[in-house]
Amino acid sequence: MHIAWTSFLIAFVVLLFVPGPDFVLVTGNAMRGSRAGWVTAAGVTCGLMVHACLATLGLSALVAAAPAAMTAVKLLGAAYLGYLGFSTLRRARAAAPAPGEPVVPDRSLRALFLRGVLGDVLNPKVMLLFLTLVPQAIDPHAPAMPQAALLSGVVVAGFALFWSLVVPLARSISGLLAAPRRRRVFERGCGVALIGMAAAVAGS
Repeated sequence: MHIAWTSFLIAFVVLLFVPGPDFVLVTGNAMRGSRAGWVTAAGVTCGLMVHACLATLGLSALVAAAPAAMTAVKLLGAAYLGYLGFSTLRRARAAAPAPGEPVVPDRSLRALFLRGVLGDVLNPKVMLLFLTLVPQAIDPHAPAMPQAALLSGVVVAGFALFWSLVVPLARSISGLLAAPRRRRVFERGCGVALIGMAAAVAGS
């Protein structure tokens, strides 16, 4: 079995550092507190695992091959990103928390986890990432499913490692946003970015 590891890893690293909705969501919540950031990152990673399983089983390919189904996924994902964006803008109007580690209720943590999962599962670009990146590295002369499972697992593990670096980094610079005005500007920027990504997904 000869998997094209070099081209696969190079392409994956490039895609890893291209900011997307998940990045905006994780960093924005990490600025609110470490727990919020870690819980959101865990939710996003679980969403990636869903995509990895679907891609390995071939279900994502079937959805992508059906124009109506792909359009429905795209519009649903765009609507959810838009909802997250407007929710972030609405939160930015509220008073910013005081410097330090904000207390995030358990119910809010569950909501952040679910937002991370749904934000990733409903992102058609993540689905296409698995459908374009993984198949190109598979050895056509060997069984496809074990290779797809291995490569998809590498994608999930790579993103998990990436989030383990992003969350502490976001927390380390959160002091710059201690002032309520700066925090509101940051959250508004996150909200606008999510709405812009929603428009891009819907129009693609």
